[in-house]
Amino acid sequence: MALASDDRQATSICNHCDRAIPSLNMDLHFAYCSRNLEKCNVCSDMVHKKFAEEHFLSTHAPVACSLCTQTMERDILDVHKGEKCPQRIVTCEYCEFPLPAIDLFKHQEVCGNRTELCPLCHKYIRLRERNGHESRCNGVVYNVAESSRNTRLPVRDRGGAQRRPPHEISPRLLLYTIAITGIAVLLGDGFGTMSPIGVRLYTQDRHVVIDNGILQVTLSNPEGIVTGIRYNGVDNLLEVLNDESNRGYWDVVWNSPDGSSRTGSFEVIKATSFNIIKESDEQVEVSFTRPWDPSLQGKLVPLNIDKRFILLRGCSGFYTYAIYEHVGSPEWPAFSIGETRIAFKLRKDRFHYMAVADNRRRFMPLPDDRLPGRCQQLAYAEAVKLVNPVEPELKGEVDDKYQYSCDNKDLKVHGWISMDPAVGFWQIIPSDEFRSGGPLKQNLTSHVGPTTLAVFLSAHYAGDDLVPKFGQGEPWKKVFGPVFIYVNSVMDGKSPLTLWDDAKQQMLVEVQRWPYSFPASEDFQSSDQRGNVHGRLFVRDRYVGDDYIPANSAYVGLAPPGEVGSWQRECKDYQFWCRADEGGYFSINNIRTGNYNLYAWVPGFIGDYRNEVAFTITPGCNIEVGDIAYEPPRDGPTLWEIGIPDRSAAEFYVPDPDPKYVNFLFVNHPDRFRQYGLWDRYSELYPDEDLVYTVGLSDYRKDWFFAQVNRKKDNKYEGTTWKIKFKLDGVNQAGVYKLRVALASATLAELQVKPVARFI
Repeated sequence: MALASDDRQATSICNHCDRAIPSLNMDLHFAYCSRNLEKCNVCSDMVHKKFAEEHFLSTHAPVACSLCTQTMERDILDVHKGEKCPQRIVTCEYCEFPLPAIDLFKHQEVCGNRTELCPLCHKYIRLRERNGHESRCNGVVYNVAESSRNTRLPVRDRGGAQRRPPHEISPRLLLYTIAITGIAVLLGDGFGTMSPIGVRLYTQDRHVVIDNGILQVTLSNPEGIVTGIRYNGVDNLLEVLNDESNRGYWDVVWNSPDGSSRTGSFEVIKATSFNIIKESDEQVEVSFTRPWDPSLQGKLVPLNIDKRFILLRGCSGFYTYAIYEHVGSPEWPAFSIGETRIAFKLRKDRFHYMAVADNRRRFMPLPDDRLPGRCQQLAYAEAVKLVNPVEPELKGEVDDKYQYSCDNKDLKVHGWISMDPAVGFWQIIPSDEFRSGGPLKQNLTSHVGPTTLAVFLSAHYAGDDLVPKFGQGEPWKKVFGPVFIYVNSVMDGKSPLTLWDDAKQQMLVEVQRWPYSFPASEDFQSSDQRGNVHGRLFVRDRYVGDDYIPANSAYVGLAPPGEVGSWQRECKDYQFWCRADEGGYFSINNIRTGNYNLYAWVPGFIGDYRNEVAFTITPGCNIEVGDIAYEPPRDGPTLWEIGIPDRSAAEFYVPDPDPKYVNFLFVNHPDRFRQYGLWDRYSELYPDEDLVYTVGLSDYRKDWFFAQVNRKKDNKYEGTTWKIKFKLDGVNQAGVYKLRVALASATLAELQVKPVARFI
């Protein structure tokens, strides 16, 4: 929140920070600057004294590589991770299998000795010699050299065994070598396995089973519901006490435009037809489709839906994605989608430990703890206080699934761990392109059930603006996913909690592989069908200085053409985002073909950037936009400011929770704002009078409540009016003063601002 004037003022150089400051503000600025700021000895940036140590530790102190734990200077960390780290993920040049770099040489020694049949000369050629052979092969067919798979043992003479030619390997020795190599690949490092067998598909009357020797996935036929996942000796990781339709499924919440259902119609998507798309030793992909026609109007969401499931050879998990289509013809009615997602219900007798982030993981309450007699219902159905939990140490805690929500930008992997046997179940979402609302849209993750979700469209934390609405006959098609369902296990002696570290590592592998090359649907575009956009973003704020400031850590993205900031409400199509580096350079890669605007916002600067010219992405294009500049909205120098325009309220005062309603995970936690009931703490702090903030005296970290809420009084809620008091020593009677407010979020609220001037 800031007040500015359009009066062009002279500036002076502050002796403490060396910045040009409007002369009228110099005394106020210097008093604050000299008291609170100091110059970093490394980078010469001015930082708050309170955060000087934090600045050094987060910016300049040596850091440890998260992959190999080696310590190094921060500025070479990215190069180390990308080029030198022995634990970075690389791919075998022969089989494209991802593995740590330290294991690549041994793996390729074995893999490169495998043979393939040359289609020109019909010789079996080692993979390591394939490129050289192809360049000189003349297509002449030879019969003297065959694969060891076809070689017959030499016939024995009467005088004894025929002597083996020089350098010929004993078949017995060859088998022994292959066996030992197979064991090494199977054992690996204890996380997952590499199956020596291909993928198998078994079709039954009511079920379809896909098995790759590592895990076995069972789906209902023809509905396409995941009814079973067999892995590591556990016959089913999903909750066997649930009905088969309530274990692993895609669902949608939809509504007709007349609003006949206030909360929308909830529908588990059940297909009516099963088809095999691809079946080989390397990959099985199956399709479960549910077409729509006018006879289903009002009964099922008006979409053609194609759910796909993929299992790859040697893969410790499976992929799922779906294609939704609303056909562009008059008989297809108008409707809206409130939510669509994938849900998995895991076995409650095994999965008790949940992980969403490094600082948000814990043993969770049991689903029985939410039953009557064991909990107290709080203000809304999702929140309960545990009064008689199965595990006594959880007594008094609050459980609320919304406390584990996460921004899209941080929501890449989450899931559950079973301690006995040590098995992990994870949802890995390698791309945000198919999720709505941009990088800061929050979505649900995992919660007590044990349940794990992949949410693609949702009105949570945003409201009706993020509910896609489709007109009658409006054509629309979108691919959601693929999402990777990853399962892992540990060798004896390793802690089950290390499964979380492995899941994060696998997430990096999946992100690196995006977009996947194996989905068979033509609606999913591979990397060669996509394009890239590169450039550099600056900020030019003439009231800060004449220099162009690199947009350090800016969010830069492509979304469908629209108004400035429209990406926040865009929910029908695709978005592609990245973070600019400290120099403002950005690179947005693997963009689907189509028309887009370039959008951006820079932490610390109010407002949004939008490029005036739209981009058309074509297959294989590389668009270089060069240097572009964002000019924040300004009508004059800033007279005062409360907080930081960074689209969060983290810098403001967040009170401690009521001791009666605590989730101990969030005590002294960066996300302590997620504690239950903080809105009622305002009423305790301000029982009669509302918040008053005096510019120059108040400190927003202590005196500005993080959210403007109603006051609870006599079991009723009433509106609140906050006051900001400030003094201007000189007022330009002909000038225009503007108050700009940046909102982190707003829900069912109206903001009213009433200026009151008193001249002395």
